[in-house]
Amino acid sequence: MAALAEGTRAAESGGHPALTAAQVFETARAREEALSRLLMTFVTSGLIFMLFPGTFLGVWNLLKISGRESVASISVAWLQAHGHAQVFGWVGSFILGIGFYSIPKLRGNESSMFRAAWTCWGMWTGGAALRWLANVYSWQWRLLLPFSALLEVAAFLIFFRAVARHRQDDPAKGGMEPWIAVVASASAGLLLLLLANLAGCLYVALLGAGPAFPHVFDQRFLALMAWGFLVLFVWGFSAKWMPVFLGLKPFRPRLLLAAVGANLLGVVLTASGAVSPGAWMFVAGAGLAIAALRMFEPRVKEAKTRGVHASFPFFVRSAYVWLLVAGVLGAAAARWDTSGGIWGASRHALTVGFVAVMILSVGQRILPAFAGMRLLWSTKLMFAGLALVTLGCTLRVSCEIIAYQGYAAWAWSALPASALCELAGLSLFALNIFGTFLFESSHAHKQPLLVSAPEKLA
Repeated sequence: MAALAEGTRAAESGGHPALTAAQVFETARAREEALSRLLMTFVTSGLIFMLFPGTFLGVWNLLKISGRESVASISVAWLQAHGHAQVFGWVGSFILGIGFYSIPKLRGNESSMFRAAWTCWGMWTGGAALRWLANVYSWQWRLLLPFSALLEVAAFLIFFRAVARHRQDDPAKGGMEPWIAVVASASAGLLLLLLANLAGCLYVALLGAGPAFPHVFDQRFLALMAWGFLVLFVWGFSAKWMPVFLGLKPFRPRLLLAAVGANLLGVVLTASGAVSPGAWMFVAGAGLAIAALRMFEPRVKEAKTRGVHASFPFFVRSAYVWLLVAGVLGAAAARWDTSGGIWGASRHALTVGFVAVMILSVGQRILPAFAGMRLLWSTKLMFAGLALVTLGCTLRVSCEIIAYQGYAAWAWSALPASALCELAGLSLFALNIFGTFLFESSHAHKQPLLVSAPEKLA
């Protein structure tokens, strides 16, 4: 037994009295509970960012745009505040929390590692909150923007150092696994995104007239954010979990790495100003990733839906349909967009249809297990939340193109309904996770967790 053997070796090497089996089990249990508390804190702060600075502000923005039938009627700084809260405050918090939880080094009971993780949480959360305040209220924004960006960079470097120490202390058995290589490329994309964010904040603080990135810089920043960071993270963890969760054959490593290469080339082309070729590379990358992950191939085993709603495989596959829709709309926008509507629809299909639906699907599959081997509070809430977000995204993507491009005036009145559907769906997701944390019993105290929750899921 791993924990018992570890305790025995430590006692023998250090000359301390050997621990009893009960003491080793208690140490393992306490360590697992501490990791679960850390994860739940990251997830809770992420959900708060998702609901209040993120989704509520996004709904308010869309209501104003729809009421005046013009995207120019809303503050650009407010739009950027909404996006930053969703991507960094919500998704970033989830990624860092799961990342820290999954580092085996933290299972060595090193207090310094736990201090680093909690410091990272404080700096990341503080940085995202200060950015939102600076964008929305314009208070001391010339100071707060660069300071918030520095906090986020520093938090990520703390996380990166923890990961690097683990890899140094625990060399790979062979080469790097392909799915880990994809996640590593996504991490590199996140670091580049944080550095670009810092550069943009410094530029605006020194030379800008207000707390918003210039349009051209912001469009390229969004491409890096969406395709160089978010998409790659989802692909990496899909390669790790989807063969098990959906009962698929193992993914095709070379094809997945080819998809990553196409995607990164698309980011480079877009950043250099070749927007249309870059958009077509995103389409190619999405198609290659779907083929690599065998997302629409027949399953060879039963899908693992125990503890979640039976619709779980359907929504995961629908997310990859949204990925392809986002890529095609991006290519169409580069050719025909005259008002920002097709670009907006493409980004929404990606961030909500693909990323958010994947988080709502997979998050409710894995987070209860990571948080002390709990059960999901309500599978019905899971289905309702996913259905509402999907309905809202469908309305938003279709009506945004129709309204912004001036094809039909009635589409403006449908946009608020899409926002309210998504708000309701995301609120149900948050309610279900909070209910899981508060009302479902942790099984960590019932038996020693000698195998981590990530390993049990696999």
